[in-house]
Amino acid sequence: MWILALWILPLLYKFSLTALPAKPENISCILYYKKNLTCTWSPKKEINYTTYVVNRTYSFGKKRDICKANSSTGASCSFFRPTITPPDFFTIKVEAENKDGVATSDITHWTLNDIVKMEPPTILSVKPISGIKKMMQIKWEWHDSLFSSSNFKYMLRFRTINSTHWVEVNFQSDDLVYNLTGLQAFTEYIIAMRCMVKGSYFWSDWSQEKMGLTEEEVPDGLDLWRVLRPAEVDGRRPVQLLWKKARGAPVLEKTFGYILSYFPENNTNLTQIINTTTQQCELYLGGETYWVSVTSYNSLGNSPAATLRIPAVNETRQDLWANHLLRKMSLERSELQTRENRPAFQCIEAMQAYFAQDLLVVEWQSSAPMVDTWMVEWFPDLDSEPSDISWESVSQARNWTIPQDKLKPFHLYNISVYPLIQDLVGEPYSIQVYGKECAPWRGPITKAENIGVNTVTITWEEIPKSERRGFISSYTIFYQAEGGKEFSKTVSSSVQQYDLESLTRKTSYTVRVMASTRAGGKNGTEINFRTLSLSVFEIVLITSLVGGGLLIFTVLTVASGLKKATKLTHLCWPIVPNPAESSIATWHGNDCKNKPNLKEFDDSVNTEDSILKSYCVPSDLIDKLVVNFENFLEEVSIEEAEKGQENIWGGERNEYVTSPNRPDCPPEKSLQVLTEIPSRKSQLSKLEMSEDNSSEVEEQLLSSGESLGPDYFYEEGALNPYLKNSVTTREFLVHEKLPDQTKTEV
Repeated sequence: MWILALWILPLLYKFSLTALPAKPENISCILYYKKNLTCTWSPKKEINYTTYVVNRTYSFGKKRDICKANSSTGASCSFFRPTITPPDFFTIKVEAENKDGVATSDITHWTLNDIVKMEPPTILSVKPISGIKKMMQIKWEWHDSLFSSSNFKYMLRFRTINSTHWVEVNFQSDDLVYNLTGLQAFTEYIIAMRCMVKGSYFWSDWSQEKMGLTEEEVPDGLDLWRVLRPAEVDGRRPVQLLWKKARGAPVLEKTFGYILSYFPENNTNLTQIINTTTQQCELYLGGETYWVSVTSYNSLGNSPAATLRIPAVNETRQDLWANHLLRKMSLERSELQTRENRPAFQCIEAMQAYFAQDLLVVEWQSSAPMVDTWMVEWFPDLDSEPSDISWESVSQARNWTIPQDKLKPFHLYNISVYPLIQDLVGEPYSIQVYGKECAPWRGPITKAENIGVNTVTITWEEIPKSERRGFISSYTIFYQAEGGKEFSKTVSSSVQQYDLESLTRKTSYTVRVMASTRAGGKNGTEINFRTLSLSVFEIVLITSLVGGGLLIFTVLTVASGLKKATKLTHLCWPIVPNPAESSIATWHGNDCKNKPNLKEFDDSVNTEDSILKSYCVPSDLIDKLVVNFENFLEEVSIEEAEKGQENIWGGERNEYVTSPNRPDCPPEKSLQVLTEIPSRKSQLSKLEMSEDNSSEVEEQLLSSGESLGPDYFYEEGALNPYLKNSVTTREFLVHEKLPDQTKTEV
């Protein structure tokens, strides 16, 4: 039993590895006229090496032959002449064989006229017919005797030389000639043909291309447009006229020049004519209404005139359009008056622009169904230099397209659509669009203003149009405290400033603003600022509190002083002794008798800086100014006298004391000091005497003091003002038991 199982197992394994070829299916045959009959089938590839045998019966089943192929050459096989001549009837069967077995297809039946593919015709000529405009005649040939020309169908395709769009025309012809009409005058066309036997499934290949030129004729009409500019100081109004070939005009149309004529609407006798070879002209018109017309010409004649009405300066489109449209619509008079009271007539209600398959599409909606002609005007919107205006007429449509590559990328364009009725131009509707958008060229310039304790105003400048490269959709403000987390706020494109709140007091912040379009964003300049430690309100509050406190203190001080007036008076205005009322003046009662010459005293000191001047003083002041040196020497010891001399010439002070022997000053009374006269430091600096000279001066002064009498200090009743204002009296109490030589010297 086990031996039988071991013997059967290899057989089962071998049988499991057997793979028969796939059955040939989807057999297709094509008869290439005068070449071969090729049949193909599926599958195209086999896993194992496979051979194919194609069995054919022909001559209406009377003859047989085979065609062999294999998997390396592909699933196709061809039969060659002369056994493939139509008309005939074939049967085809395909057998596929590999090492594991054979697979056979179903039998298919073929009529040669149904599967024949002819050779393309040969185009002989493409020429215009003299005297017939916008038409060309095509001639071709056919070299075959099996099929007559009536057994064929033809297809012709053509295009202009600068176009890639083919136009196809199906036709039948018995004389191998075809007249192609509906062409443009004086335009080059490229022509190609192919043919097919009637009843066949297959067209021939396209013939070689042939080029032809239509006949020239008078130029087609022109498209005329104008650009109105503000009137100048002298009242003249600049008007730029623009014209070009009408849409669809022949590309190779010959034009020798243009004739421009214009005249006031109310006076055709003032018509002016200008000949030019350019397609624009600058006119300076008056303030009234003008009519302008332009024609082009060549050797065959003039084109139809293109006319345009230039409105007066003070003319409104409301009156013009309302009256014209309402006449067309046959409205009632009451309705007319109602319409005239409205704002300027808007023929276009809405407009949009979008991109579709590399085209910019502009669509608009109009409330005037009788308007079927529109003028589309577009130009780049630049900040500085004026740009060239492009324009195009649109008829029988309410949309307009332009290839995207004809617009400059990242440039803003102004697009306006004007309704036209005959020669009248209506109110335009304008939109803006970018040829292509991306992130702005640069971000906005940012500033920080109104910096407070926890608030700040962030402002930024608008990006110039030439650097936006797209519509700004939003601004984002990024701000971050030093060493802190970054926060952001987003605002609309119409906002140019933003107030940041809830900031930290006395903290440094970094701020930047990002401008964003639909295609991306760009950060602007980064700035730094620091919040304040005190707000203006806090500063005003502190100042008010301090100032109020000082004011209250001042008021209380004044009020207290008013209660104690004497104390306040002594504090503000202390009492200064009056030398004229001093009792020291009673020391000597004698008047001045002798007036010694002051020059003797002035020799030792500078006359200009001397304290004593030659003025006569009253008799009651003599003891204030004179010192009796004799009595002074008797009562004061020699040592104290020398000390007194040092005080005199040392620049400190001069002191005068009363003699103890005076009858009006008893010894037991206090010693009274008459006067202290400050010495000037400049006097010492000028003298600069040595000790030897000091003793000589001392002796001189002593001798002078003995001889000085009361008359020395008097002069006809006049008091020296310097002495009067500078004399001060000091009073010292000396104990009566102290010896005379110990009395204090001042």
